[in-house]
Amino acid sequence: MSINFDIKDINLAEQGRFRIRWAAKEMPVLALLEERFRQERPLAGLRLSACLHVTTETANLMRVLQAGGADVVLCASNPLSTQDDVAAALVVHHEMPVYAIKGEDNETYYRHIQAALDHRPHLTMDDGADLVSTLHKERQGLLDNVIGGTEETTTGVIRLRAMAAAGVLRYPIIAVNDALTKHFFDNRYGTGQSTIDGIVRATNVLLAGKTFVIGGYGWCSRGIAMRAKGMGANVVITEVNPLRALEAVMDGYRVMPMQEAAKIGDIFVTSTGNINVIDRQHLEVMKDGAILANSGHFNVEINIPALEEMAVQKRRVRPFLDEYHLPDGRKLYLIGEGRLVNLAAAEGHPSAVMDMSFANQALCARYMAQHAGELEHRVYPVPEEIDRQIARLKLEAMGIAIDVLTPEQEKYLASWEEGT
Repeated sequence: MSINFDIKDINLAEQGRFRIRWAAKEMPVLALLEERFRQERPLAGLRLSACLHVTTETANLMRVLQAGGADVVLCASNPLSTQDDVAAALVVHHEMPVYAIKGEDNETYYRHIQAALDHRPHLTMDDGADLVSTLHKERQGLLDNVIGGTEETTTGVIRLRAMAAAGVLRYPIIAVNDALTKHFFDNRYGTGQSTIDGIVRATNVLLAGKTFVIGGYGWCSRGIAMRAKGMGANVVITEVNPLRALEAVMDGYRVMPMQEAAKIGDIFVTSTGNINVIDRQHLEVMKDGAILANSGHFNVEINIPALEEMAVQKRRVRPFLDEYHLPDGRKLYLIGEGRLVNLAAAEGHPSAVMDMSFANQALCARYMAQHAGELEHRVYPVPEEIDRQIARLKLEAMGIAIDVLTPEQEKYLASWEEGT
């Protein structure tokens, strides 16, 4: 094989191919785009470096980008999110350079990002902004080649907007995360279901009757709260934003500071994009047996260094579940080393919601290829027409029809003369 790659086991390729095909059954919008991209070739001649979770859904996005003519290299966007059989299938069956191994250490993780940057990309596709950040800090000589990029996550968009505000962002990037067809569905329904899936797989605990504490009430946390409540948990929300806190109250949840919630919670999940949402002072008052998980992109939302420092003993009691013995006899349990619980301990979002998110990625990559020269070096929202197009295609694929405005209604909405 003439391409370079670094994966766990190339012999897993056939298993990965079957799982990629299974995911594709729930991704009809991407299938339509693959056919369109193969005819139009909007990315022909462009090198694209993608730093994404290497999952079955991502593999189907990679197929679309290749069909569109892009020369694609893929690396992992999180050390624990790679599905090794998928990585192998992309190498063997799609001849794509992939640099990703589930459980890779930080040194390997960043070596893989460097390998993806060695591709000298014209376009970047990021999930958390580690690729873009590394490119700007360590590989500035490559920046003149780059015409644009896309970003998938809340965390990444926060970082990129900080770069733009500081005047250091060197090319335009579209915030795919902010598309309505992304955060309304992927963040809420995808994160909600897959986070609960990860917790249950890692622990096999019954959620009914448990006090379930969620840090934050953004779109991801709304989805987690909805699913936890549906499984019978008593949900508590902690927030710093008064509007979101008020919304959580109106949605029927208890709202309180984390310091109070820490004393009563059985299960804790963070999903904010911020650091030390669960800090030392919270760990010090938690009940014996409390379970901690993080659904934010980086493993910084739970103060793991403090937990390691407090513990007198640590042991792995189940796959992806670590038990920390504290000096006073309490035991706290951390899932997936504090990394993305839905990918560290489960399979990530269901394919049906990633269908829309990755359709945004594909169409925004095409938009960048067509319009990058007209854009400033800042973070842009997804064009509204792309959002609407994806929603229309998804409804069509689901066999759902909706109404269309009549000419009379369009005229009324565009006028100001008529009143009561």
